[in-house]
Amino acid sequence: MQEARQTSPSFANATHHAAHAPIREHDAPAPARISPRIVIAGAVGSVVEYFDFGVYGYVAVLLASQFFSSGDPTSALLNTLAAFAIAFVMRPIGGLVFSHFGDRLGRKNALAATVLLMSAASGLIGVLPTYAAIGVAASVLLVIARCMQGIAAGGELGGAIAFVAEHSPANRRGLLCSTTQTGALAGVLLASILVATLNQVLSKEAMASWGWRVPFILAIPIGVFGLWIRSRLTEAKAFEAIAESHEIESAPVVELFHAHRKPLLQSIGLSMLLFAMYYVAYVYVNIHLQRTVHMSPQAVFWGTTITLAVSVAFMPLFGLLSDRIGRKPVFVGSSVAAAVISVPCFMFMNEGGMTALVMQGLLGLIESALMGVAFSTMAEMFPTRVRYTGVALGFNIGAVVTGGSAPYVCTWLVATTGSPISPAWFLVGTAIITLLTTLTLKETAGTPLKS
Repeated sequence: MQEARQTSPSFANATHHAAHAPIREHDAPAPARISPRIVIAGAVGSVVEYFDFGVYGYVAVLLASQFFSSGDPTSALLNTLAAFAIAFVMRPIGGLVFSHFGDRLGRKNALAATVLLMSAASGLIGVLPTYAAIGVAASVLLVIARCMQGIAAGGELGGAIAFVAEHSPANRRGLLCSTTQTGALAGVLLASILVATLNQVLSKEAMASWGWRVPFILAIPIGVFGLWIRSRLTEAKAFEAIAESHEIESAPVVELFHAHRKPLLQSIGLSMLLFAMYYVAYVYVNIHLQRTVHMSPQAVFWGTTITLAVSVAFMPLFGLLSDRIGRKPVFVGSSVAAAVISVPCFMFMNEGGMTALVMQGLLGLIESALMGVAFSTMAEMFPTRVRYTGVALGFNIGAVVTGGSAPYVCTWLVATTGSPISPAWFLVGTAIITLLTTLTLKETAGTPLKS
């Protein structure tokens, strides 16, 4: 049997226990219903976090001119996207830090801290002096703020998913976990709406001069609201049960690598396509349609906004579908669809106009299906004592490999090959990895969570 270090049942003063007790892979207490407040708190916190995180991608072209040397526009954009990618390198670190305390001391405080850190980092970007004012120091400060954002984002969804999953009835876990990611995507949608509106009402000069700062500064009051929501939460019975039975793991990451390597690797594989599709459909396509297809920023931003709105609307339906037919069929269908239609989508996208926006919408719909099923699946892979750590680490390693790198890789592929459809092959490759991973899963829909 597996052994784990014991701690005191007090969340605030959990300490290493002298004895070792066997850990049983029993089922966690299954709630019969979930409070709407829990669902709202999981979703609202994710709205706050991903509003802040998403804004950066939508003003990347402007940030390139503000924070890096403008001698070579392509080089400046690549530097901006490199800073975008750096935040993803920090995500596993954030996941480890926040999940360590979340698995030992409870989810509530860790989730409140992620909102606070993200809002502070975004507010910092909003007030930074530009390259023209202080030179390369502006670039350095931008990278530091992005690292702070990455640490916060790394601790967010793993905790939110563990928290909502542990409060959810088994037969509705897919639907309810999808609402947390719906909140994350809704945050990106709000960012897109705001940036699209600013592009519509401000001149190009005003947007480049000060308009890009507005979304980052708004992150501060939005973050205060999210902090207030999460400070009112209570822990799930599943977590309270392992605390009362002295089964809290004193070193969750050690236990994860010792006894749960397979589900960790599976969660990384499942995240590969999810992140690649997310940042291609909602971020890179935005850049691609402006720079390669030469569509107007207004048309592109509103097209992305519509794509996000459709994705948000459909995501709970995919979560509900996974409760009805299982997690694996939804994952398999999404992976096959991505592998088959990515190349045709980019071929038609390069025609521009409404056709391009419809193709973006198709990619967004596949991403909606992936996100609708992914987090209930990951929550069901790990026992309560390492659930936050397992989901956060697997999810964030996938983010590093294919998420933060996606806009950079796609921009580099087009610049290097000269082919405007080359980013599609990036999606095809990640779709194959996720499909193969899915085939190794056991169906977990409707089953109790492991304790």
